[in-house]
Amino acid sequence: MTTTSPRGEVTVRQATRADLLSIFRIEKRSFDQPWPYAAFERFLGEHGFTVAERDGEVIGYAVADSVANHGTPLGHLKDLAVDPEHRGEGIGRLLLSQTLTRLFIEGAGRVKLEVRRGNRPARSLYEEFGFELHHVSPSYYDDGEDALVMVREA
Repeated sequence: MTTTSPRGEVTVRQATRADLLSIFRIEKRSFDQPWPYAAFERFLGEHGFTVAERDGEVIGYAVADSVANHGTPLGHLKDLAVDPEHRGEGIGRLLLSQTLTRLFIEGAGRVKLEVRRGNRPARSLYEEFGFELHHVSPSYYDDGEDALVMVREA
């Protein structure tokens, strides 16, 4: 899927090793407690590890997978970020849409994610896509903030 803005066309494709440094830079600019570089290396080759690219520049990414769950796979959106300079352009929506499509095509019956209680922009995006609060994980993050576990059915 692609989207077009005044700056050019955005494409979503599978992440490659050459993308990792750009992904890691976006991660560090996006989160107070970023994933280590090695975490991204472990997801290389996974269908749910994608990047959004415009004019050869990685401007966002998503990391997702699925696991067996009583016969029906459970999708898990593990990480999604857009470079701060490109927020508000629909990149997060595009990545989330593509990720959900991939997970559901692969047979996921539902998809879960964790989001910081205080991350209102992300929560709003997830709610727009039909995610609902499943439960709260108190002090989930290293700094003690709660995580909201949200779920969307296929």
